[in-house]
Amino acid sequence: SPTPEKLSAPNNPSLRGFELIDAIKDALEAACPGIVSCADIIAFSARDASCILSGGKVDFEVPSGRRDGTFSNASEPVKFLVPPTSNLSDLVDSFVVKGLDVEDLVILSGAHTIGHSHCSAFVPDRLNVTSDINGGLAAFLRGQCPADAAPGGNDPTVMQDVVTPNDLDKQYYNNVLSRTVLFTSDVALLTSEETARMVMDNANMPGWWEDRFEKAMVKMAGIEVKTGDQGQIRKNCRAINYY
Repeated sequence: SPTPEKLSAPNNPSLRGFELIDAIKDALEAACPGIVSCADIIAFSARDASCILSGGKVDFEVPSGRRDGTFSNASEPVKFLVPPTSNLSDLVDSFVVKGLDVEDLVILSGAHTIGHSHCSAFVPDRLNVTSDINGGLAAFLRGQCPADAAPGGNDPTVMQDVVTPNDLDKQYYNNVLSRTVLFTSDVALLTSEETARMVMDNANMPGWWEDRFEKAMVKMAGIEVKTGDQGQIRKNCRAINYY
């Protein structure tokens, strides 16, 4: 497809690392051709990255046996990946449609403790207008991001977690409580009593978030998977097999 999902606005240019997936696939095809799907490679990579970045505190097994799809279109992610400007209701709805619940939403949001964001994802609704963003963080971000940041233009990236930017940990929830988060969708977790209580629990109880994050990752990795005779095992993760 000339317009695959990876080129959809929610994914491009934020998603990276495809070259690593290619290298893993090449090694697997050389060792056991036609056995391990690209879908499984991504699931295993997420598992391993979680373990490494958490210093072993997030350590889980994920089932294998996924097969790869034969359709990819840039219009699909827009239907299901809600923007960072979303309110709590929209966030919950987007998770429920995929079989995930409110706790999954709060727990998986904790992955915002790692990685970077383009300035255009938060400048318009967090810095260019009055918002509840922490004043110190706002000043720092204005020094990093142009006021006219836009996708495809002058759009630098900044770390999502300014406290422990290279660790997968529960710091995100402390950041939410202190409003030192980038997105409207992050602070939206405080707009209901139920989700705010979950944020507090994750921030204050050692091991609580890590245990639930493991379970939520396994649950998410099982959404709408293809098995059996469905789909195919791609030879190249960038293209479907035509023979």
